[in-house]
Amino acid sequence: MLIRKLFKFENAHIVRGCSTRRCSHSLHGHSYKVELLLHADALDNGQMIYDFGLLKAEVRDMIDAFDHSVALWREDDADYLASMRRHSERWVMIPVSPSAEQFCRLIFALVDAVLESTPMHNGEADVRLYSVIVHETDTGYAQCFREDVDNPRMGLIDLSLVEFAPAIVAQWSDPDCFERLKGRARPVH
Repeated sequence: MLIRKLFKFENAHIVRGCSTRRCSHSLHGHSYKVELLLHADALDNGQMIYDFGLLKAEVRDMIDAFDHSVALWREDDADYLASMRRHSERWVMIPVSPSAEQFCRLIFALVDAVLESTPMHNGEADVRLYSVIVHETDTGYAQCFREDVDNPRMGLIDLSLVEFAPAIVAQWSDPDCFERLKGRARPVH
């Protein structure tokens, strides 16, 4: 059985190397919708796959980190990166280009790490993150599955290479959460 939880955020980025000049040369933003699909073959003591309330702390914080922030690809021009970090209080430095496809893979890795580190105390069986869908526009989205996150041909998703602006971390329910996740996560490539 699958369940779905929807999150939303507003984000700005430049996607270097893409085909269209507007996208690859101009800072622009999107109203993103992120769908998390969780799977299990059995129900917990509340006869649910997973209590949506458990997604309201660390998972929400990880996704909300991208809201009203600038997604920066750490391989971009050093002057651009320094300027964006200097002039924006909310930014996220990521190891892959901030396309919808890579957002999918990154969010999958982040949420998967949170779920793996969350103690299951209510009879949750084999609940796992099944897929992530990132809607970049009303008409376009990317969907990723576990095998996409682990695909070396799509780039390395290493959580130790992700950096959240101090202003973002200060707003989390647990400011140490990401440091713990990085310590537990394996690089995905």
